[in-house]
Amino acid sequence: MPRHEISRVEAFSDAVFAFALTLLVVALEVPDNYEQLMVLVSGFLPFACCFALLVWIWHEHNAFFRRFGLQDGYTIVLNGALLFVVLFYVYPLKFMFDSLFARFIPALASTVAPMTFGELASTARIYSLGFVALFALFALLYRHAYARRDALGLTPLDVFDARAAMGHHLVSAGIGLVALAIATVAPRELAPLSPTSFFLMGPAHYAFGTWNSRRRRALEARGMHAA
Repeated sequence: MPRHEISRVEAFSDAVFAFALTLLVVALEVPDNYEQLMVLVSGFLPFACCFALLVWIWHEHNAFFRRFGLQDGYTIVLNGALLFVVLFYVYPLKFMFDSLFARFIPALASTVAPMTFGELASTARIYSLGFVALFALFALLYRHAYARRDALGLTPLDVFDARAAMGHHLVSAGIGLVALAIATVAPRELAPLSPTSFFLMGPAHYAFGTWNSRRRRALEARGMHAA
């Protein structure tokens, strides 16, 4: 696929991702005593999960712009909306992971108040909406690249990969919709199933990836590398 120098859009986006990671660090208080130090250390796992998720989102963002290098107005609007979602959801993301691990790490329980089932359902709806919006925007970016395949000079394999990436992001958005539906319509006692449903990401993407790999190999076997 096309390669290019880093654009101002990418540089600005990298700065936003760096700022989002900075917000995570700023949210950590410098310990004044041993007990506070232990609380900080106990927050390693939720912080690591937040960090890993943001790096994953950055990787997906970087992969798109490395592949296509689009800088038209529509791409800038979608990219701006994506960055807005990333920044807005930094603290809700941290709160969700802190609340999750507080159930298993006693030191964190003193820093996060336990939520009722109703509060958990409401929080899960907020998180799920952000998740759906994020990956729907990724899918729209790839849909736009696919629509401009001729102008970009994409080969048939490039086109296949663009559609496959769009499909992967729609799978993620679909799982977010499942979580949203559970948080919205299920009985409040089943609210914990909403965040738990995100564990479907693994098997869903494995199944979709396996199916796409077979189709890609068949395409390669037919010699569909050239445009």
